[in-house]
Amino acid sequence: MALALFDLDNTLLAGDSDHAWNEFLAEVGAVHPTCHAETNDRFYQEYVAGTLDIHEFCRFAFSPLAEHPRAQLEAWRERFIDTLIRPMIAPGAPPLLARHREAGDELVIITATNQFVTQPIADLLGVDHLIATLAEEGEGREFTGDLTGVPCFQEGKIERLRQYLADHPDPEDSIAQASFYSDSRNDIPLLERVGHPVAVDPDPALAAHAHNQGWPVISLR
Repeated sequence: MALALFDLDNTLLAGDSDHAWNEFLAEVGAVHPTCHAETNDRFYQEYVAGTLDIHEFCRFAFSPLAEHPRAQLEAWRERFIDTLIRPMIAPGAPPLLARHREAGDELVIITATNQFVTQPIADLLGVDHLIATLAEEGEGREFTGDLTGVPCFQEGKIERLRQYLADHPDPEDSIAQASFYSDSRNDIPLLERVGHPVAVDPDPALAAHAHNQGWPVISLR
């Protein structure tokens, strides 16, 4: 069984779920509408530029999770998935996932966006395995505002993938034989480790790198 790895934002989705979630929180009044939106936009531009401090971003993104009861967050999340994420699924994503599923591959979404936001998206896409950044949970599964473990970002994706593969017979060989689909310069470290890297609607930096490396470039839009 071969690994088929998929980035989520701007790959399987024609948009960024993390940025959209923080916009949505402002719209429902969960955060200060102006300050939060400005900071959200700044972090997104840093992500695009490849300069994001992931720990600083996690403090920002996890703060609203700690400020509201989980039941309220889950109610907001359900609306978010129905109104914003369903229309954001890239048209070519379901057929691509289906091809790998029919080939008997092990499908895994691997994303920097936190698991609270992305677990229902993975479920919606029919992908059983998700590796995502983890927000710490305390008593009653309420969020503390802190990060748990290694952020699933840049080189951290490699570390988190190795943790996921710990029970596989040969984790390094699994990575070497894997396919990985991504749009982002931030995923070049993992793209360079897999046997079948694919640039999907890539940002300019990844597009140039993929061209130099002779990697396939596709669009799911």
